Amino acid sequence: MSVNMNDFNDILDVLGDLNFSTLDDNVSHIVGEVCHNVFSQRALLYALSILYIFLFIIGLAANALVVWVNVRSERNRYETHLYILNLAIADLCVVATLPVSISSLLQLGHWPFGDAMCKITHLIFSVNLFSSIFFLTCMSVDRYLCVTIFGDGPSQKKRRTRQLICVGVWLLALFAALPETYFLQAVKSSHLDSTVCKPVYPMDSIKELTVGIQMSFFMLGFAIPFPIIAVFYILLAGTIQPAADQERRISRRLIFTYIVVFIVCWLPYHGALLLDTLALLNILPFNCTLENVLHVSVHLTQWLSLVHCCVNPIIYNFINKNYRYDLMKAFIFKYSTKTGLARLIDASHVSETEYSAVESQGPL
Repeated sequence: MSVNMNDFNDILDVLGDLNFSTLDDNVSHIVGEVCHNVFSQRALLYALSILYIFLFIIGLAANALVVWVNVRSERNRYETHLYILNLAIADLCVVATLPVSISSLLQLGHWPFGDAMCKITHLIFSVNLFSSIFFLTCMSVDRYLCVTIFGDGPSQKKRRTRQLICVGVWLLALFAALPETYFLQAVKSSHLDSTVCKPVYPMDSIKELTVGIQMSFFMLGFAIPFPIIAVFYILLAGTIQPAADQERRISRRLIFTYIVVFIVCWLPYHGALLLDTLALLNILPFNCTLENVLHVSVHLTQWLSLVHCCVNPIIYNFINKNYRYDLMKAFIFKYSTKTGLARLIDASHVSETEYSAVESQGPL
């Protein structure tokens, strides 16, 4: 999602354990300053490959299960599951693109898939990553409004509104992902006999476009969504009385878990992205130490941000009693509709208002 200084100067393709990176004030030419890495580039890429393989396996299994359960469940009374379903689809598509990236990492950054796959893979990845963040934001607002304004009970108007919001989220994510995707190309490395997939900007506006795209991702991916998520979940927690029973106190802690998880997964990456942008703007004095720190931190924190795709189905589904009931029905009571078991499970679902207030171990 970002353009770090290594990509900008073709640093990933240097010989051995060296990289060459220095920008002049106008970014009109590159001055070759030799920066000796304090780490092994090969070891870093192989380590990232292992980490991404882990994300792929866990994220694919967890989100595929969530999609399957939500699609087959007959949820006539609860419409907030639309956000969960779309969130799981977005996270599933993000992790589904990881094998392509893993293959490139195992080839030490070489991109053998051509120009079209460079754009397509990145577009799918970016659209769904933005969608995942946007759906989390919509859910925080929706849950609070269901408790304080809309109240219990389904309605055609609420259902239609949520459907339109979901469509709007996907369109907004597409527009957010288009700028960087437009400039992506599979280009020949200037240092090694390999091809890399990276943005190629016009020479007269490299700096402006790089900074603009990175800042837009920071704003749309964190600076705007996080305050909304934090404020509405804190307000939602405030609706649970301090003297509430143990179950509701657990629900209050779960609400704050949503906020903490978002911070832990996304703040490090956006912090590294901001430092990278400040270095491009020459606000931070560039040196080899900064270059090495940014190179490693951007890659590792980007992996950490994708951990959210694995955590989302856990904190929004698997610890949710209603979801567990749907899961039990799907696997255990699939053919038990003639017995009282399925009806007993259906009767145990909480109302939409309780669902939204996380009063039964978290909303759906």
